[in-house]
Amino acid sequence: MSCDLTAGRLEPCKSAVGGIDKIYFVNFGDLGAATVGSSDEITDLDGTFSAYEYEVKSSATNLESTINSSRDNGTTFFTQAINITLKNLTQAMNKELKLMAYGRPHVVVWDRNGKAWLCGINRGCEVTGGTVVSGGAMGDLYGYTITLTAEEELPPQSLEGATVADPFAGMTSATVTIVQGS
Repeated sequence: MSCDLTAGRLEPCKSAVGGIDKIYFVNFGDLGAATVGSSDEITDLDGTFSAYEYEVKSSATNLESTINSSRDNGTTFFTQAINITLKNLTQAMNKELKLMAYGRPHVVVWDRNGKAWLCGINRGCEVTGGTVVSGGAMGDLYGYTITLTAEEELPPQSLEGATVADPFAGMTSATVTIVQGS
């Protein structure tokens, strides 16, 4: 049966840390075809695309994947939610936020454990909420909160060969331009 388990799991060391350092946005459909390995990791992409890099230094930025499974319907899918906090309001970011909300980008999350996770591989990620906030008190957030959500057949998939300098380094068939912020 194709849903039989194939491995056990030992208790891992306490060497992982939480948090996200960077997020990359790719316009929907530009990734090309994905090659998927035996552990559901992405081993290659064949598209030509730009990846727009956002540095995120906030403990409020996170990635969470929820399992949705129905015995009655015989269905299972994963809701991938990315919560982002971006500091400082700008007119340029207002425009990018509008485009992000109108589109459904693919999103790569670079975590603090040196892993790149691809969200919205088949259907993209939708902006489902957020705020543009000036704050009230001197220490309040003056910036943006954004929630992107994807519904996919699998949880976020890791990109094989990713490096801190290039999360797409292992995607040898892809032509990627990383566009860094200014």
